[in-house]
Amino acid sequence: MPVFEGEALEGELQALVDSGEAKPKAKKTAVFHENGKRVILAGAGKRDAAGAESFRVTAAAAASRAKQLGAKGLSWEVPDVADATTGIVHGTLLALYSFDMFKSKKDNGAIEALELVGGDQDEARVAQIEAEAQNAARDLQNLPANVATPQFLAKRARKLDRVEVEVLGREEIEARGMGALAAVAQGSYAEPQLIVMRYDGGGDGPHVGFVGKAVTFDSGGISIKPAGKMHEMKFDMSGGAAVIEAMGAIAQLGLPAKVTAVVGATENMPSGRSMRPGDIVTAMNGVTIEINNTDAEGRLVLADALAYAVEQGAERLVDLATLTGAILVALGHTYCGYFANDDDWFSTVEASGHATGELGWRLPLHAEYAESTKGRYADLQNVSEARDAGSIYGAEFLKRFVDGRPWVHIDIAGTAWGMKRNYVGTGASGFGVRTLIELARRSS
Repeated sequence: MPVFEGEALEGELQALVDSGEAKPKAKKTAVFHENGKRVILAGAGKRDAAGAESFRVTAAAAASRAKQLGAKGLSWEVPDVADATTGIVHGTLLALYSFDMFKSKKDNGAIEALELVGGDQDEARVAQIEAEAQNAARDLQNLPANVATPQFLAKRARKLDRVEVEVLGREEIEARGMGALAAVAQGSYAEPQLIVMRYDGGGDGPHVGFVGKAVTFDSGGISIKPAGKMHEMKFDMSGGAAVIEAMGAIAQLGLPAKVTAVVGATENMPSGRSMRPGDIVTAMNGVTIEINNTDAEGRLVLADALAYAVEQGAERLVDLATLTGAILVALGHTYCGYFANDDDWFSTVEASGHATGELGWRLPLHAEYAESTKGRYADLQNVSEARDAGSIYGAEFLKRFVDGRPWVHIDIAGTAWGMKRNYVGTGASGFGVRTLIELARRSS
């Protein structure tokens, strides 16, 4: 039951508030017993400021408390507040997520049922599909790299209902002139996959292209990363995971949108056949790239994936990638980084993120930054010698592969995991799934 600031409750409930045991502040909960049942009072803040995001936080706190109490079911009294149903369903399902696939002892204390008293049932169904898609992306993120290989991701994509899937392997990638993606993949014995998903739900909106980076393990290649926290590089496929599961949800919801999604999936590994610093490769659109650092591989993968999305006729583009550590320095784990070449398209993407509680902040593009991406021996260099404005540099690099079409790059290196928002915790977040679904909805 939600408790709002400045609103009186009935009888004993108000006494709990007056005593300070129950508080209307977000994330605060209190428990009392009534007719043999346990009732959780959950702080919901001010009613006039409440919405989907505040109820995600409130519902997550209530769900966590209910789980601590050993409850098997949770019944929510949905208040008459816009988007409260969405927030409650999202917050509950996301907060109760756990990943115990590889543990001998499973989590047997999970809450098995969620009941809504009041609220809009159609809204609840949509919210459930969205939350389950986000949790499915979290599953993909959490899988170890020896399981979630590029071929595993392709197999997952093929299971999506109402989505047409095409997968290009190593030979097909090379035959189509995708020298940037092929260069990253050549160091690994795992088969790279360019996963192409097509959904056409009708409607008269633009043909939208979603592009995801899915480096299923990033060792850094020859420019190898330090050993500390290298295990987290299984998360370098988070953008691709979000794109795959968002496409499944978009199709399940039957949104009247036309979306082509391209996910570049590969490992980045050191071996006798790996790309080397100083190598020059040619991307699908004919742009040549000097590889100064093999650990700046994500932009190489995205270069060919973006060019392929353009070739497939996408009129407006969005890419998601755990692209740069520099974005954490700038924005931490709260905001993703936005970069755009078109103000109108950016406004639509930003509004989609804001509406779903997936926050982003726009950083600039500028001719001076673009100048620094020019190579000494090729058209571009994948890393500048100066090593400043790293996130912007990556975005300026990617801009060369969108053919001037409206495009937004979303750097999720800080939000794919490590967030402190209580309904996703600090592990894999599935960030971007809800934004992409909402973007498809707004583009229909």
